[in-house]
Amino acid sequence: MSKKSFLYINLLFALFFFLPGLQAREKTFTVVIDAGHGGKDPGARGANVNEKEINLAVALKLGRLIENNAEDVRVIYTRKTDRFIELDERANIANRNKADLFVSIHTNAVKRGSTVQGTETYTLGLARSEENLEVAMSENSAILLEDNYQQRYEGFDPNSSESYIIFEFMQNKHMEQSISLASEIQKSFGACKRVDRGVRQAGFLVLRKTSMPSVLVELGYISNRQEEQFMRTTAGQNKLAEALYDAFCKYKKNYDRRKGNISGAVVAPVANEKTPPPGSEADILNKKQQATRQKTSVSSTTSVNRNTKGKVIYKIQFLTSNKKLPANSRLFKGYKNVDFYVEKGIYKYTYGETSDFNSIRKMRRTIAKDFKDAFIIAFKDGKKVKY
Repeated sequence: MSKKSFLYINLLFALFFFLPGLQAREKTFTVVIDAGHGGKDPGARGANVNEKEINLAVALKLGRLIENNAEDVRVIYTRKTDRFIELDERANIANRNKADLFVSIHTNAVKRGSTVQGTETYTLGLARSEENLEVAMSENSAILLEDNYQQRYEGFDPNSSESYIIFEFMQNKHMEQSISLASEIQKSFGACKRVDRGVRQAGFLVLRKTSMPSVLVELGYISNRQEEQFMRTTAGQNKLAEALYDAFCKYKKNYDRRKGNISGAVVAPVANEKTPPPGSEADILNKKQQATRQKTSVSSTTSVNRNTKGKVIYKIQFLTSNKKLPANSRLFKGYKNVDFYVEKGIYKYTYGETSDFNSIRKMRRTIAKDFKDAFIIAFKDGKKVKY
């Protein structure tokens, strides 16, 4: 056999064994995550935070969840920093990248003194109520900060109800999929104890020019003091991002089914909290967790396990202290396998450790019965990272 033939056979051998693995990691689905407003456009203003900050924080958290758990999904952000982007450019980013899904993240507001609260998810269409129209007007008013907006949007006036008549005659071929995603998002928000204000339609310019299923999410009302406080905290932002991630997983699963793709890499979302049937996997997990609620020593989380090197490891932070607590501290309420890490001189105690995001969420639901403010954090190679 000649040297050339030998090399040719080796090449075929390599392609035969390694190409399937490469294909399995191919990014076959693209989602564009749009953090509303930014830069010179603060969006709605709260007492302590601006809308643009909440939008960006939740958008980045959602993106990281997808990137860490969905190998076949490419995540594109319209912005990852505090910068201004025109509404039509946000849609153009999605179109240029041939996205399969567009999710625009916003925060709502009404006049001061109102106690209205809750989440809403919009698809493109004519607003059927004055309330929906007001939301669209508020979000579309961002174009007034753009150069030559009258030419760019063909004379569209975001503050004139007459301009919105154009949306009545628009036929969106992606409407069914958009409504499907919007419904899943609202279900997920309801599961994490947010007020569900339903799926709605309105004329949003940012959705008008997208050529794929698209939704605009209103995370809550920044004008409501209680809801503003929830949305500005890391724990609140994590819960909102997790709810959006759950909805994305369900949408992607249905997408794969329609496309005949049975090997979609998205990790399945966590089901709503229910009492599991006896003998089920969830029931066995619960019993194991209950069995481990015994006093134990406390260890530091600074070491890196060889098997977890390079992986994102999730834990649940449930307690902080300005001093190191003893192993039998009653503050642990009997939980076993408690770890800690030190940050800025504060001891922060964690429970659980896994690279499986859905497993850590199950654990969080268990420990939240005793520590209602417990939340998920992430480490990589011994260092705390954002997720």
